[in-house]
Amino acid sequence: MSKKSIIDQIKQHKKQPNLRFQLKEKTEAFTNLLFYTLFDIDTPVAENLDKLEAAFDTLVGLACWDIDKPCKKLWGNFVEKLPSVLELLNLDAEATVNCDPASLSIEEVYMAYPGFYAIAIYRLAHELYKEGFPLVPRLMTEYAHRQTGVDINPGATIGESFHIDHGTGVVIGETAVIKNHVKIYQGVTLGGLFVAKNLKRTKRHPTIENNVTIYASATILGGNTVIGENSVIGGNAWLTESVPPNSTVFHTPEIKIKTLPDAT
Repeated sequence: MSKKSIIDQIKQHKKQPNLRFQLKEKTEAFTNLLFYTLFDIDTPVAENLDKLEAAFDTLVGLACWDIDKPCKKLWGNFVEKLPSVLELLNLDAEATVNCDPASLSIEEVYMAYPGFYAIAIYRLAHELYKEGFPLVPRLMTEYAHRQTGVDINPGATIGESFHIDHGTGVVIGETAVIKNHVKIYQGVTLGGLFVAKNLKRTKRHPTIENNVTIYASATILGGNTVIGENSVIGGNAWLTESVPPNSTVFHTPEIKIKTLPDAT
C-alpha cells in the first residue's frame, strides 16, 4: 500500500469536521489561568481578566459551532458570576478545614487538597453549563478529573460548604443534587440506575439533603433516591431507595472463621 493510499484512507475515516483537539488543550490552559486568577495572591486580577477574555474568545470560536447561538455574550455573563463563585469556594475551603483534622491551614486546602480543586473547577464549569455552552465545561471538569480522580459532571447541582475528603474515585452524575454542608469520602458514587440515551432529559441521579455524610465507597443510585438530612451513610453501602432524615445506614460484612484441620 502506497503512502498516498494510506493518507487518503486516514482522511476518509476522519469523519468529525468539528473535532479539534486544540480545544481540549486550550481549555486546560484557560482553566489553570482562571484558577490562579481567583486564588493566587501574586496573579493580577485585572490583567488576567483581559487574558482570560481573549482565551475564552478562542474557545468560543472552536466550540460554538451553532452560529445561531449568541456564544460571544457568554463571557460577560460568566465574569459577573465569578465573585459569587469565589465566595462559595471560600466556604468549601473553610468546610474542609473544619472537617478534616489533618488540615494544617486553609492555604494547604487551596493548594494541596484534590477534593477542593475538583469542586473549584466544577463550580466554574457549572456556570458555563447553565448558559447552554456544554462542551467547554465538560472539558474543564474532565481536566480536573484527570488531575484529581474526582469526576463531577458540570450539570450537577451542589450547595454551600461542600467537602470531599481524599477524593479519589468520587463520581457525581449530571442530575445529582447535593444540598448544603454535605461531606463525602473517596470512592463514593452518586449515579444512575439505568444507562439509556432516552433518559437524557430525566433526573437520573440522587438527591442528598443538608448535613449528610457519605463514607468511602458508598454507592447511591437513582433519580428518585433521596438521602434525608442529617443522615450518615456508611462505607460500602449500596442504596437504590430513599432514606428518611436522621438515618444511619451501614454495610454489615459477613465474617467467616476458617476451621483449621485437626492437628491430631
